[in-house]
Amino acid sequence: MVKLSVIVPFYNVQQYAPDTLKSLRANAREDFEFILVDDCSRDETPDILARAERELPGAVWVRHEKNGGLATARNTGIDRARGEYLTFLDGDDWLAPGYYPRLLSFIEELGCDFVRTDHVQCTARARGITRVPHGRRGVVMNPRDAILPADRSTSVDYPYAWAGIYHRRLVDRGLLHFTDGLRTAEDRPWIWKLHREAESFAVAGLLGVHYRRGVASSLTQIGDVRQLDFIRAFDQVIEETAKDLEAEKLLPKAVRTYCAIISHHLGSIERFEPPVARKLKSLSAAALRRMPQGVLEEALDSMDVLRATRLRRIRRRATGTGVAA
Repeated sequence: MVKLSVIVPFYNVQQYAPDTLKSLRANAREDFEFILVDDCSRDETPDILARAERELPGAVWVRHEKNGGLATARNTGIDRARGEYLTFLDGDDWLAPGYYPRLLSFIEELGCDFVRTDHVQCTARARGITRVPHGRRGVVMNPRDAILPADRSTSVDYPYAWAGIYHRRLVDRGLLHFTDGLRTAEDRPWIWKLHREAESFAVAGLLGVHYRRGVASSLTQIGDVRQLDFIRAFDQVIEETAKDLEAEKLLPKAVRTYCAIISHHLGSIERFEPPVARKLKSLSAAALRRMPQGVLEEALDSMDVLRATRLRRIRRRATGTGVAA
């Protein structure tokens, strides 16, 4: 029986994949499987993964014939997974030796639906620990209780799928798949759904995932139109949260977070190509109009002056066809 399935999407990461695979070997166990999903890479990544399938214990290589993005690649891995528990890793990140056995022991001991973990953020040679924004550690809780308050960073603002481990019953309940085709912010609707609908979770003070920031091929570093999928992602968060029985309680958090992300992108709009920058303004204005207006006003009133002014300006400049240049 497979105890743990590790889903690892790869796309054009020939520079980093060997380190990722080496760290998986240092976490291998006879009841672990590593599902290596190549999302139609155009560099040497497929050759590296073909060797890994032969040499890495428990490796399963799956290749997409068409690039579908991170969400789709993760879904492919979920559909192939046989483990009682599942977790994720990105193809340019790496693990500390023996991390997965420790993580598995933690969730088995607690018996909860999912566990969230801290991680090490790596930018060039700098290292820093990023904590789950949730104070209680090693205690099983209701995930809904970790969504609020609206004006502080909480567990739904820490969306990294690889910072945790998940029981298979979440797959069976339809809670672990990602929105197919989302190119960025794919983990935002996913983490909100987990916290709204799963029954139990805990936070572990385990460090083992090393998250590589500043990778040139990462979408967070590229100012093209794929970045604008955050609009689709947060529209989904708002739509699904509005249907929740506690929508009145939860929507202020969802709207405020959406506003903060829009403001962040508008504040660094110079990194986008000019047509994409114009589309960002237009889509942002339309998104603000779609939000529940009373909740939006309360959110803007609670934000700092710079962000609130930026968002009110883009909303005022909206026209029937878009946003004035």
